[in-house]
Amino acid sequence: MADLRISNKKARQLWLSNQGLATAPTGSLDVMSIIRGLGFVQLDTIQVVSRAHHHIIWSRNQNYREPMLDKVLGKENGVFEHFTHDASVLPMEFYPMWQRQFRRKKEKIDNAGWYKSMLDADGRAAIKQRIMAEGPLSTHAFDTKIVGEKQPWSRPPHKLALDYMWYAGELATSHRENFKKFYDLGERVFPKYLREETHSDDMQQDWLCRQALDRLGFATSGEIQKFWEAMDAREVRAWIDQGHLVPVEVQSTNGTWGKAFAPADIEERLDNLTSSTTRLRILNPFDPVVRDRNRLERLFGFEYRIEIFVPEAKRKWGYYVFPILEGDRFVGRIEVKADRKNNVLNIMNVWAEPKVKWTVSRQQKLDAELDRMRRFVGLQDCIWKCSRRPNQAP
Repeated sequence: MADLRISNKKARQLWLSNQGLATAPTGSLDVMSIIRGLGFVQLDTIQVVSRAHHHIIWSRNQNYREPMLDKVLGKENGVFEHFTHDASVLPMEFYPMWQRQFRRKKEKIDNAGWYKSMLDADGRAAIKQRIMAEGPLSTHAFDTKIVGEKQPWSRPPHKLALDYMWYAGELATSHRENFKKFYDLGERVFPKYLREETHSDDMQQDWLCRQALDRLGFATSGEIQKFWEAMDAREVRAWIDQGHLVPVEVQSTNGTWGKAFAPADIEERLDNLTSSTTRLRILNPFDPVVRDRNRLERLFGFEYRIEIFVPEAKRKWGYYVFPILEGDRFVGRIEVKADRKNNVLNIMNVWAEPKVKWTVSRQQKLDAELDRMRRFVGLQDCIWKCSRRPNQAP
């Protein structure tokens, strides 16, 4: 029997639907439901407009405001912080299935030479004793110095020790204040009933792969592995080889077809798809829909790279440029910056994608989204520092 074929249009719709971007970002807000649906939300320190984790949630429901995630983390204990492909928040109920990731991260650090300057076992025990006695502490509560030549990646011994115990699950993020992380003992953050729930490594691997594919809708083995980055490629291939998936062919935006795998109910999922909203949204560079640049380019024909680490003279676009999604199509990119001192959102540059005609209607949609973004971060006005007519992307 021939593999099930998924057209490019259906593939885009399914991917956006699974990622909460196929419907208008309106209606009642349930922050935990959004995080569960995504699986995790990446944390990031950069705040050009709003930090990535806030922006990602806001893109799915524009009633969201920044303090809400801090409440879910600190007061409600609904999520925990750990590492997927990067620092992220995950639903607290995922904790029992995250044990292998705690172990993998600890083992990786044990084999990493640059952690040799962290505090030894006695030093780490002393940190835990202080936290036990004083409550959650940030890295600023400790004072050790970098030994030897200081490098860009150098960290004080106590910071390395805190991170090591955080990666291992011995410590956990209790809350944040102005994005400053406070560490507490793991047993005081992770609920007892979850700590007592244990699963075999095989069951954890099965859960991780199934949950990844459920959110991806269809994927190659590499995309399944990349989703959590809590398994290696060999483990994912072994899971696929069990033969419980549906082989599919997915059409790329250029018309070619590529092999992938889908859940058993893929035909039902495709039958139940509805057209994507025509809403225009400014997405964050770390949004899960754009995170996998190869998948993004294959499905949408949208070539995107963030240039924060590119020297200014070599940047093609700019330091922090946001993709613009309209319906199921990426139509452009925009550079905006929040000027909190002057209470304005500055629009620095905007580009239309090749073959995208920038109509009056599309400009009105962009204006409306910029106004929503302004209100999201509590600014008074939008100021255009460039022409309102977009440049054509090269």
